[in-house]
Amino acid sequence: MTTMAMQRRYLYVTVCISGMTTLALELSAARLLGNVFGTSNLIWANVIGLMLLYLTAGYFLGGRWADRSPYPTTLYRIIIWAAFLSALIPLAARPVLQVAASAMFEAQASLALGSFVSVLVLFSAPVTLLGCVSPFAVRLAVDSLSETGRTAGRISALSTLGSLIGTFLPVLVLIPQLGTFQTFLLFAALLYLVGFGGLWRQGPAAALRMLWMPIVVAVLAALVLNGPLRAAAAGATLIYENDSAYNYIQVQEDAAGYRYLYLNEGQGIHSQWHRDIYTYRRTWSFFLPAPYFNAPPYQPEQVESLLIIGLAGGTIGRQYTHVYGDIPID
Repeated sequence: MTTMAMQRRYLYVTVCISGMTTLALELSAARLLGNVFGTSNLIWANVIGLMLLYLTAGYFLGGRWADRSPYPTTLYRIIIWAAFLSALIPLAARPVLQVAASAMFEAQASLALGSFVSVLVLFSAPVTLLGCVSPFAVRLAVDSLSETGRTAGRISALSTLGSLIGTFLPVLVLIPQLGTFQTFLLFAALLYLVGFGGLWRQGPAAALRMLWMPIVVAVLAALVLNGPLRAAAAGATLIYENDSAYNYIQVQEDAAGYRYLYLNEGQGIHSQWHRDIYTYRRTWSFFLPAPYFNAPPYQPEQVESLLIIGLAGGTIGRQYTHVYGDIPID
């Protein structure tokens, strides 16, 4: 394989990884914001709309940039900077989101809105740079006008294929296994390695000058990524915190021994538990009279089995077992 063919193949890999990172950032952005602001359509609309705006700017700037500096070195520098700025997103967002979480809990609307906008602005530079990649790659890959359409189509297809992977991989695998912040860092690291490798192929000296970036990210990560995203409520202790495939989860315990399940923005209590107490004067107890909607007369001992749609983290099932005995519950 000739050197030119190897460079083109590496360029195609770069385009695919760039597309994957772009969509991974978008999906992770929605999750990052959803942890504090919820997952309503308004959140998704803001994330998708601004990402498209940033990509539009990137496509426009990338085409002009490629015509002015049509060199692989320029492209891989763009990619490395996009990777570095992508890694900074969760590190810069963490303290902002911690403030926003307190603001949401205390219903301080202006502070929460300002935090929301601030986090979205963090995506502007890296996503714009990622938008530059495809038009830049087309400029570098085209050798003759007769192959322009074929080359542009191949690059668009590879970028879209990468975007497809970037849509499902963080949501189904990485966020549940690693967490939202670590998922950002993983994709940024992968993008950095691709950019570093491409720059190394053009000249090791240029690549080595970029080694300060992962060092800065590692130091900032050690300083920033500690402690919970949202502090426990007054008088309570945080005993569990994690990202699932669907929600940011917190379990807190107060001084009286009550445990509470909070999801995402923490505005509602999704489940409650106490070692010795079974009723909590909340909506879950409304389910307990359900068997008496059978035709009267109806006695508690006649309840043989139950179907519960919506378990409230086990609170409802535990209450039913306490009242009606050890009956089968689906």
